[in-house]
Amino acid sequence: MTRPRSALRSFLTSEAAGGVALMVASALALVLANVPGTADAYFHALHLVTGPVIGARHGPMTIHLWINDAAMAVFFLLVGLEIKRELVDGRLATWEQRRLPVIGAVAGMALPAAIYLMVGHGTPGIAQGWAIPAATDIAFAVGVMALLGRRVPAALKLFLTTLAIVDDMGAVIIIALAYTSDLDPVALGGAAVVLATMVALNRGGTMRLTPYLLLAVLLWYCVFLSGIHATVAGVLAAMTIPVKPTPGAPEAVDSPLHRLEHILHPWVAFAIVPLFGFVNAGVAFVGLPLSILWAPLPLAVAAGLFVGKQVGVLGAVWLAVRTGIAGQPGGAGWVQLWGIAALAGIGFTMSLFIGGLAFAGNAAAIDQVKIGVLAGSVLSALLGAALLGLTGDRSRRPAASR
Repeated sequence: MTRPRSALRSFLTSEAAGGVALMVASALALVLANVPGTADAYFHALHLVTGPVIGARHGPMTIHLWINDAAMAVFFLLVGLEIKRELVDGRLATWEQRRLPVIGAVAGMALPAAIYLMVGHGTPGIAQGWAIPAATDIAFAVGVMALLGRRVPAALKLFLTTLAIVDDMGAVIIIALAYTSDLDPVALGGAAVVLATMVALNRGGTMRLTPYLLLAVLLWYCVFLSGIHATVAGVLAAMTIPVKPTPGAPEAVDSPLHRLEHILHPWVAFAIVPLFGFVNAGVAFVGLPLSILWAPLPLAVAAGLFVGKQVGVLGAVWLAVRTGIAGQPGGAGWVQLWGIAALAGIGFTMSLFIGGLAFAGNAAAIDQVKIGVLAGSVLSALLGAALLGLTGDRSRRPAASR
């Protein structure tokens, strides 16, 4: 089978379709959570016991737990593979390529967190959710860009996807360091042994995927028991998968990392991420006053995503260009870059995930996080789409004149 000539085009197309699937699944969850005849069944299904007690600290396995702790580990495995590929053989392989996305991503994580803390200042217990608005949902953002078609130049699509990959690195580090409970030294030691074995396989030149995948399951089990969130196992496992660099070409057919990416991507894009959206986006608005939008927690999340992301990303890019540290991506105009910075405020999947970790066991707080994430993400999507739509004709002109 012939591989696609453009890895970027293939990636963006699949991400866009996955983003649309995520939107549909999340919208369905909101409908089911607010229709009287289905709301009880929807929430009851999420907590159905569907497996044994794997770890005492987690209790019986439920549908919600399987998706958030097991299926999302596969999502993070794919994230880790994408990060490794970009660092070794892609858009982050050199410092010249990394400079602007790293600057934009760092500012685009720090400012939303700062705004969240400022808005929520003085509210007891709210500070633990500081990382919720720091993340960008690449599937959702690319899905919005897909709806805009040619109005978004390829250079800006490349910039946003690269920024989101750097953003994912930061989110993984935050999850590992900030949202870790009491550690089980035995389980942690077991995870270290399994990871060391995977590294040894890599160093020894093992190119078959089967041993890595079997050990990855064992690694997930050890990390699940250890107190570190189980999804981190996915990223750790990804770092051990061998990759064959392919300079000037989209991918190597005989590269284990590329092969695994191709296997996982459709399952993650069209099953795991939409399932995550379906089980996590549902929030019942019935009986909630409109003033809930101005409650400290949802307001802090929404402000961090909508204000913090666009100001942080756009401000950092402007400063980098004005000081000569980096050039504007593809010669794009500032209104277009503002639109891209706004789309970076769509924090859906990762923000909901971090919110669940930050307020674990507090259903009321998690519902408020969902409201804030939905509000901030929708506002960011609408503003980004409007700004990029206004500049669409200008972005098509150069291509037509060639």
